[in-house]
Amino acid sequence: MEPADVLTFGESMGSFRHAGLLRMGGSAQLCLAGAESNVAIGLSRLGHTTRWAGRLGQDEIGAFALRQLRAEGVLTDAVSHDEHRPTGLMLLEQRTAELARVQYYRAGSAGSALTVDLIRPAVAAGARILHLTGITPALSDSAAETVLWAARAARDAGILVSFDVNFRAKLWTVEQAAQTLPAIAACADVVIASEDELALAVPEANDGEAAAAAALAVQGVGQVIIKRGADGATGWSDGQPHHVAAHQVVVRDTVGAGDAFTAGYLSGLLDGLDVPARLERGATLGAFAVGYPGDWEALPTRAELRLREQQSGTTVR
Repeated sequence: MEPADVLTFGESMGSFRHAGLLRMGGSAQLCLAGAESNVAIGLSRLGHTTRWAGRLGQDEIGAFALRQLRAEGVLTDAVSHDEHRPTGLMLLEQRTAELARVQYYRAGSAGSALTVDLIRPAVAAGARILHLTGITPALSDSAAETVLWAARAARDAGILVSFDVNFRAKLWTVEQAAQTLPAIAACADVVIASEDELALAVPEANDGEAAAAAALAVQGVGQVIIKRGADGATGWSDGQPHHVAAHQVVVRDTVGAGDAFTAGYLSGLLDGLDVPARLERGATLGAFAVGYPGDWEALPTRAELRLREQQSGTTVR
């Protein structure tokens, strides 16, 4: 395996998206979902080399996930397959334009069977950035052990570690998350969280964002990024906050917006942009994500980044 710009791993799933209430039946569209693969695809579309090293079932949903990743240019040479466990599933119903509801079917899935030995070759191959989320450690004890090992191994190898807290209440409790996530955050160079997630990874967040950023800085975390949705985002670096406003767009689907922002921020980091410019690129990708249904389908290529500068209602001919 050759080194990639970004290495990530976690659980990618089949997502059945339903336009109305699930209880009413009707047709649904099969899509690829997964926070880490969303970020990998977003970065790949911007021209960065990305590798996703998760575990899939030896089934049709797993084959679909692998096909989608490869079609988006994501390296899958470190993907492992499980003959006994299925690929995870989720059912998504869009209750309103800004509210979706999800049902998970991922207990005992292939993705929950991640181990250190399965991920070790991908980490050894190297990357400029290792991107992790707080979703994967919620899947199983072995997955939590793998995430923490990868964060420590990457940091020891000089690989920048990005960690998005991404708390999922349907996977574990606040108390369980708070026992696991701080150790991972302490190994990161970049910690990303929404306003209500930060305290799960940094107890000092109860005293404010500045206190949280200072506490993480003592542990070697150089950047703390707060995602605020429609209120934009704030990045703390060297004790100073930088804020960017969200782009004003018609919101059609908020699922995947946070992952899109993360992909944009990491792209800016890879390109050597300063923190405000990274935040701006993150906000741009977030605007693309919410303007069209899907976790990642509307994310832009590098050539399309400037489309957001066009006047509303413009047709590019």
